Amino acid sequence: MVNVTYDSSGDLEWSNSSGSGVYNLGDIAWTLASTALVFIMIPGVGFFYSGLLRRKNALSMIYVSMMTAAMVSFQWFFWGYSLAFSETAGPYIGNLDHFALMNVLAQPSVGSARVPAIVFCVFQLMFAAITPMIAIGAVAERSRLGPLLVFVFVWSTIVYDPIACWTWNPHGWSYVLGGLDFAGGTPVHISSGSAALAISLYLGKRRGYGTERLAYKPHNTTYVILGTVFLWFGWFGFNGGSALSANYRATEACIVTNLAASVGGLTWMLWDWRLERKWSAVGFCSGAIAGLVAITPGSGFVGAPASVLFGFMAGTVCNFATQLKFFFKYDDTLDIFASHAIGGIVGNLLTGLFAQSSIAGADGITSIPGGWLDHHYKQLGIQLADSVSGLSYSFVVTTIILWVMHFIPFLRLRCDEETEIIGVDDAEMGEFAYDYVGIEAELLPRQEYNNSASGGSREIQQTVSTSQESDHEKISNAVPVPTLNA
Repeated sequence: MVNVTYDSSGDLEWSNSSGSGVYNLGDIAWTLASTALVFIMIPGVGFFYSGLLRRKNALSMIYVSMMTAAMVSFQWFFWGYSLAFSETAGPYIGNLDHFALMNVLAQPSVGSARVPAIVFCVFQLMFAAITPMIAIGAVAERSRLGPLLVFVFVWSTIVYDPIACWTWNPHGWSYVLGGLDFAGGTPVHISSGSAALAISLYLGKRRGYGTERLAYKPHNTTYVILGTVFLWFGWFGFNGGSALSANYRATEACIVTNLAASVGGLTWMLWDWRLERKWSAVGFCSGAIAGLVAITPGSGFVGAPASVLFGFMAGTVCNFATQLKFFFKYDDTLDIFASHAIGGIVGNLLTGLFAQSSIAGADGITSIPGGWLDHHYKQLGIQLADSVSGLSYSFVVTTIILWVMHFIPFLRLRCDEETEIIGVDDAEMGEFAYDYVGIEAELLPRQEYNNSASGGSREIQQTVSTSQESDHEKISNAVPVPTLNA
């Protein structure tokens, strides 16, 4: 039983059998508002991914974003929060003291004594929900949707929760070692990017890989921009809200977040311009997200001048990292490893260089030795150890999860060839993002398919004679889309 009153200044006073305390309502309000901001990022990822794909797979990515939010919400209630943030956690993972959110209400949170545990719980839920969504973008265009429900629950439990515990729980090994990760460079971005690489390797290449058929342009650049807007907007809560208080440090986090995104977008766009002499909206959006990823771990530790370098380095390194999939011949459909894993590592290492105790102390509470700017040179080694640990742990454990599911027939992720041809939307959902889904090129005889592929668009342009027109319209416009046996 919690007794709640208000003091003369309007602050919330609480007491129960375990203790008492005072919370500032402004801090609670900012953290709850940030929770809503981070939530909008989840469908933002879905729209961003959807726009980059072919239209026959567009709806599935948006659906997956909401499915992931729902599944992780249950997992977080069930045991996720307890495994990550129990007060008596070990250096690697927590326990079940807060199973089903038992005794999670008024007591101070492990994240900050300025907000109650229940507020911290719902705020951290949004981080837990967006992380597997980033990772499972790697299943695009070649996965069954049903097994993803199981994968998300299991992955959140044995990959995300331990990394979140060792990074943010005061008992976690990285936290104790002195690792600096303000808002999720390792738990969110490195872990999801590494998992995406593992998923890409497990699923293998899409049909037509290596031909110009897969050299398509995004089917809906408007979705890409809309997703970027949701993400950029939500990232103010993602980073600014991680201060868990409405103070100067939260403001500084918002400033460097916006600046890194801006510089990252401009940098990536200019690198693309040098090759194609086109001002690419997709390139700008990709760079903005890379900048946001990189600034995430350092947003509460670095100043505005440093954030310019964060954005530039992310826009540059992540842009060139997209070529890794061609060099190593894996099919990372949406370049998640390049943007999130590499971007997260860039951010972690730059934090080790440019973290300042004066920035961290802007909240009046936090005290850190800083990074190289403050002559604390071993911080870079700590950041590197944390990055490598998160990358390797996520990759190995994700691979194990995938192969265990592979030997359970009804849990295999890889779809069959027919599903890949007609699209996941029709085969797995029976619903469509649009009235028109062009698959006529996919239904060509295999030899003709290989010989006639052309790049540059999502749907191959074909010349249709008058005598063929009715059949062409029947294939292009009919809903549902015809199957291989049609």
